[in-house]
Amino acid sequence: MPDNSTSVTDARRTGLRVVLAGVAAIVGILALAAVLLFSNLPDADAFNDRVERLFVESDGLTSEPEIRLLEILAASGTSFSDVLESYRQIIFVLLVFAAALLVAALVLLVMIALLNRRMGEIERQGIQVTDLIISRQERIVLLNNMEFRLTEAAIETLAVLAEARMDEEVLTGAQLEAVIQGRRPEDCEEAAGATRIKRLRDSLGNQMVSELLVRNIARKGYVLAISKDVIRMI
Repeated sequence: MPDNSTSVTDARRTGLRVVLAGVAAIVGILALAAVLLFSNLPDADAFNDRVERLFVESDGLTSEPEIRLLEILAASGTSFSDVLESYRQIIFVLLVFAAALLVAALVLLVMIALLNRRMGEIERQGIQVTDLIISRQERIVLLNNMEFRLTEAAIETLAVLAEARMDEEVLTGAQLEAVIQGRRPEDCEEAAGATRIKRLRDSLGNQMVSELLVRNIARKGYVLAISKDVIRMI
């Protein structure tokens, strides 16, 4: 497997580990915060307990206004318990929502970092080949959906290199010439294979530059297919 594929796989694994560790850390921190918060909240029945204690200790309160006051206190305690319980539910929902937002933000940041790393690798490597189709009969090469026409010798050289690449083999110039000529490598010269490689590079490279860099607009002329902002003259 090529080195760039290995690095991409390692980057994905590292990113996955970072995401999992970050999610676990976020969940752990929010869980700890929830425990501390709920443990420090007052008891919902604390007010009712005080009112009940006041009823027990207030046997001398027999007048109607005093009894009415105790009833109001009891109703207030019940309302306080209901409000505090609703606050607990609201806090729980907010904590869950905060956890979801933090996890989403972490995943997004890791994806952006991996994408930036991948884009940097593509910039260093140049063209990134995602699809290569070779047609020997028509002498056509489709590279990333771009069509190139080669000579018979160039298409044969490219086909041999493609077969060697699929077999994870590296060919010397003599071995390349031997495969094409159907002879033994000892009977072929290294320079002959090197010449074939040079002609393939020239033929394919010129068409690639023409396709990617210099565009021919019909009935108008030629133009560089790049943004004017990236051009610098020194």
